[in-house]
Amino acid sequence: MKEQFKKFLFSKHILVNDSCPQKENCFEALFAMANLFNIKITTGQELATADLIPFISKELGIHVPAPFYMGFPQSVRALSPDELAFDQMVHYTVTYGFGNFSEAGHSLMEETFERTAFKENCVIKEFSIVTEETAIEKIGEYMDDLLKSTRPISDSQYEILKAYIDVYDYHLTGCANKDTAIQLLLDTRDDQFAQFISFADIIRVVDTINFQKYGNKNIKKLNFRNQDRKFITKLMNRKFLDGDCYLRECYEKRAIWCGLLHHIHYKPVNELAQKFVEGIRNGENISVYSEFEKALLKNNIENAVLCLSKGKGSGAVLRRLNHLLSRCTSDEEIAFVMKHIHTGNPIILIQLLIQYSKYQMDEARTFKFTKYNKFRAHKETPSEQQHRKSILSQDVRDRAAKALLENLKEIYKGRIPAVYIDDFMENIALPLQENTSMGGFGTLPKGSRIHIPEGKKIRAFTYWEKVNDIDLSVIGITENGQQQEFSWRSMYNQQSDAITYSGDQTSGYYGASEYFDINVKAFKKAYPAIKYLIFCDNVFSRIPFDRCICRAGYMLRDFYDSGEVFEPKTVDSSFTINCNSTFAYLFGIDLDANDFIWLNIARDSSAQVAGATSMQFLTDYFDITSIINVKDLFTMLADRIVTNPEEADVVVSDKELTTKEDAVIVHSYDFEKILAYMNV
Repeated sequence: MKEQFKKFLFSKHILVNDSCPQKENCFEALFAMANLFNIKITTGQELATADLIPFISKELGIHVPAPFYMGFPQSVRALSPDELAFDQMVHYTVTYGFGNFSEAGHSLMEETFERTAFKENCVIKEFSIVTEETAIEKIGEYMDDLLKSTRPISDSQYEILKAYIDVYDYHLTGCANKDTAIQLLLDTRDDQFAQFISFADIIRVVDTINFQKYGNKNIKKLNFRNQDRKFITKLMNRKFLDGDCYLRECYEKRAIWCGLLHHIHYKPVNELAQKFVEGIRNGENISVYSEFEKALLKNNIENAVLCLSKGKGSGAVLRRLNHLLSRCTSDEEIAFVMKHIHTGNPIILIQLLIQYSKYQMDEARTFKFTKYNKFRAHKETPSEQQHRKSILSQDVRDRAAKALLENLKEIYKGRIPAVYIDDFMENIALPLQENTSMGGFGTLPKGSRIHIPEGKKIRAFTYWEKVNDIDLSVIGITENGQQQEFSWRSMYNQQSDAITYSGDQTSGYYGASEYFDINVKAFKKAYPAIKYLIFCDNVFSRIPFDRCICRAGYMLRDFYDSGEVFEPKTVDSSFTINCNSTFAYLFGIDLDANDFIWLNIARDSSAQVAGATSMQFLTDYFDITSIINVKDLFTMLADRIVTNPEEADVVVSDKELTTKEDAVIVHSYDFEKILAYMNV
């Protein structure tokens, strides 16, 4: 089996034995997994083989380059600020001044450090082992669930889907997300995938080609090669011949359609195509949104609502709910809008529920969105805030949130006969915006919380190959949004028991690593104004992550840690950063709650250093689970909640439990399964 599939299943705590079981080495293999990685095999013990050890070590990182200070963290704290600064200056001079990136550089100042044997308590990782045949079936189930979701999928999820189609001749019977269908259409140039998009979506196809193939983000300036013009023409003709063309939808982007028709020199293939071309070029603009705007200009809220609901459905009303409610001048108009927001699309309800639960009228808003599977953010300027027209009162906001929640409960009610839910699942966020995420072991949906146990500290890590320098940084954020940077630029005089940095490693082709230790209790005492911490990675060498090898994650270590700087037993997450960007947000810490919080976001940025941009908006993810979480979702889906997992049709837990033979098990890291239930 391809390693790509094995890595995907490893993130689901599944190991694959794709060779004949070597029963004589079974006990030794199980012992090695427990001894080296703290992995306990709960099912499939008879499939354990020595062949699995190198694969696990690669995924958890047993062979990680040593940090700049090899005695980290103790040896770092033993050096004075002057010694730390001198060490790094010499290192920079050698590596950057002389261009010597041939091998990893280490401290000149630290004394020889001897480590004790590893003796920390760490959480057991529960895994199962399956045969290759079972593994193929399991991946197929995950792909089926993934394709049920209307949400855009991440690059890593797409790569697994595409590989599964190619290797196992997987046939799609449905694809709810149009971006996924478009990418498959472009990668295969097989127009069978056109059945999952509408005619109006051809503009999204053009936009994707324009960016991915030509590096152009401006769809109004096309310069396609002939083969791409022919492909777009073929796609349009297929839709015309199938009678699949709704002209009114296309008027919303009339100018872009006119430019495209001119660029590809389009000649109508039938009467429907002729009507489309004439309508786009010469017809009156009869788009739904044009009528909607005209109704609003006349202050006719009811007509505006009816225009959207009849022309586009209730989902269109929901997408402009803020716009509509802010222009209502009476309770009657508000009630009329609310009457038309009932929908069968739970995803948009969840998104709006979060929005209205967090809405603050007097604060500058931050608009977060994704484009080409990379994250972007825009904070309102004082001028934009002053001229904002979409302003809602607290009462209207609360009424909207209540109506959305009632609609959501109505959709989900009683979908699953009996559900067992672990209380831990109230800490796991719903995977609403995971297309900017990167995959790997221990990753969770954005906003998910993991409590940091007493006596433990967070050790964040990153390590890399095939690039000169990647920087791991921490940004502290105060209650009022002020930022304090902890990075290679500032840590020479800030090392302490509260926060310790391993030194800025600038190594060469064979890799290097960097670490931060955070002792939450000590940090709060040393920096009382700081409420949140954000960890991020940036490529100082300005080479995108997808052109090098980079992994990041965290360990839970004892305050007085023993053993090596990198201990696979203590690794709670290790994921690959492979986005087409030089900047990625990793995770955060809520210092008051003593909680570790998942972010895992690829930002559309070419930033060379971490502290140059605002990160306060990221704290919006910190309270998402208090609004809605995985436990809430399955509580709404359940006809009844059971306390005995053996009675449940669906068991939502990360624990190894005794269940019915046909029960569905949903773990916190099963993004695909959770998405499938969200989209029922």
